[in-house]
Amino acid sequence: MGSEMLPIAKRLWFFRMQFLGAIYMLSIKRSSTIIVVILLATGLGMFGAHNILGNKEDLTRKPMVAGTFYPDDPAQLRFMVDGLLAETSPQNLEGSIFALVAPHAGYIYSARIAAHSYAQIKGHKYKRVVIIAPSHVEPLSFTSIYSGDAYTTPLGQIPVDKDFAKKLAQKDSTSKLSNAGHGCHMGRCEHAIEVQLPFLQESLQDLKIVPVIMGAANYQASRSLGVALSELIQRESATQEPDTLIVASSDLSHFHTHDEAVSLDHKALGAIEGNDYLSLSMNIELGAWEACGGAPIIAAMIATERMGATGRKILAYANSGDVTGDKTSVVGYGAAALFQEKKPEEIKQMSFSLEEKDKKTLLALAKKSVETSVRDNKLTPLPDNLSKPLQTPFGAFVTLKKNGKLRGCVGFLTPDKSLAETVREVASLAALRDTRFSPVKADELNKLEYEISVLSPFRRMSDLQDIQIGRDGLLILNDRKRGLLLPQVPVEYGWDVPQFIEETAIKAGLSPRAWKDKDTDLFAFSAFVF
Repeated sequence: MGSEMLPIAKRLWFFRMQFLGAIYMLSIKRSSTIIVVILLATGLGMFGAHNILGNKEDLTRKPMVAGTFYPDDPAQLRFMVDGLLAETSPQNLEGSIFALVAPHAGYIYSARIAAHSYAQIKGHKYKRVVIIAPSHVEPLSFTSIYSGDAYTTPLGQIPVDKDFAKKLAQKDSTSKLSNAGHGCHMGRCEHAIEVQLPFLQESLQDLKIVPVIMGAANYQASRSLGVALSELIQRESATQEPDTLIVASSDLSHFHTHDEAVSLDHKALGAIEGNDYLSLSMNIELGAWEACGGAPIIAAMIATERMGATGRKILAYANSGDVTGDKTSVVGYGAAALFQEKKPEEIKQMSFSLEEKDKKTLLALAKKSVETSVRDNKLTPLPDNLSKPLQTPFGAFVTLKKNGKLRGCVGFLTPDKSLAETVREVASLAALRDTRFSPVKADELNKLEYEISVLSPFRRMSDLQDIQIGRDGLLILNDRKRGLLLPQVPVEYGWDVPQFIEETAIKAGLSPRAWKDKDTDLFAFSAFVF
C-alpha cells in the first residue's frame, strides 16, 4: 500500500528540500526556540497571532504559515511545487476523482506525499474545491465554513465560492458561516487548509475554494457534513464529472516509533481503501488509530459514497522518519484518491477463511479465556507461535450457549487488535460482562458451547434489496444509539429481511421503523462463523 522511496531519489529529494528550506527559514526573523519547533514541523502551529483578516472591509485571509511550513518567496514556492508535481506520475484510476486525502505538515516533511494526490487532478476542471481540515488551534463546537472573501498565499489570492458556502451552511445543521478556526488563537495559527493551497493553485485553473474547519471530531459531525455535500455537489451533464473536488486535509499518527507508526497508519489507510469509514471513525474516536483529520476524511468518504463514488486508492505513504532519518518519534503522512469506479464490485460473501488448526486454536483460546476469567478473574496468556491470520486485526464476536440457549455474546466491531487478542478479550466479556445475563459461574463452565464470528468491513446499505439473509449481518446507527445482529440470527429465528431490519432497530433501542429516518444509517457486514 503506497510507494517506497528509492534510496538515491530519496537522498536527492531530501537535499533539495533542505536547500529550499534553508533559503526560506533564513528569510524571516525568528527566535531559536521557534527554529527548533519548525524543524520538528508536525503540523501543530507555533507562532504569535497577528492580523489575518485586516479591517471589516478586507475579508481576505492573509498567509499565516508562509516562510515556516512552506517558502514565502513566490518563485521558490512555485519551483518546489511544480518540481514535485512534475516528478510524480499520476496513477491510472479508472473513473472520475471526487475527493483527495493529502497531508498538511511542513513541506520538507510531507509535500512529496501530497504531490501524489495533486498529480491525480492536475489540469482537471472543477468549479470549486471544498477543503476540509481539523481545528488545531481553536476549540470549536461546530464546523466553521469560512465567511470571508478569499484566502491568500504567496502565489496569489483565491476567491471563496460564497454562494456554495452559504448553501452548505444552510444544509448542514452542524455548520455555520464563520471565520473562527481559520486564523490565530492564543499565539498559534491554523495551517491545515493553507498548506494545501499552493498545490491547488499549481494544479487547477480558475480556482475557487470553500474552506471548512471541523471542530467536532465525531461520526455525527462527519456524517452531517458529508450528506450535505453529497446533496449539493452536481455532475456535469455531458461528462458526469463532479463539479466540485473535496480535499480532506490530514496527517496520520503522531510521535510513535517508525515501525509503530507504519503499523498504526496502515490500519487507518486499510479502512480508507476498504471504504470502511465506520471502523475508521470508531477507532479514531476510541484512540486506537490516529489521524488528526480523521473527521474530514470520513466526511469526504461519506459524501463520495452517497454520490456513487466508492473507489478508494492509497497513492503513497511515508513518515517523517523516512525524510530525517530519525525514527524514534515520527509523524505519518498518506495520500489517497476517492473516485467513481466504472464497474463497482458486486457484494460478495466474506472471502476470509482459516485453516482447521487455526479454528481449533481460537476455540481453545476462547474456552481457556472464559475459564480463567471466571475462576481466577484474569486474562489467559496468548498462545505462542500464532499464525499470521491470528495476528491480523479483525473485529469478532464470541457467542456462548448453554443447553442450546444464548448465555452471552460480546464482540469488538472494528479491527483494532489481532484476531487472537480480540477473541481472548471478548470471550471473557461474554462470560462476565454481557448485561443481559448474570456472570457465568464455575459450575457452568463444562456446559458451555462456543461460537466465533469474524467480521468483514462494514458497508452502508442504500438499497434494502441488497440485504441477503444468511450472508449479511446488520448494524443500525442513529446518533449515539446502535444495534447489531450477526448473520446467523435471522436464520435461527426464521426472519425475512424486513423483520431482520426491525429487530436490529429494536436491539438499538430505536423504533422498529427507525431505519426510515433520514438520520439513520444501516450497515451490512458478513462473518466467517465456526
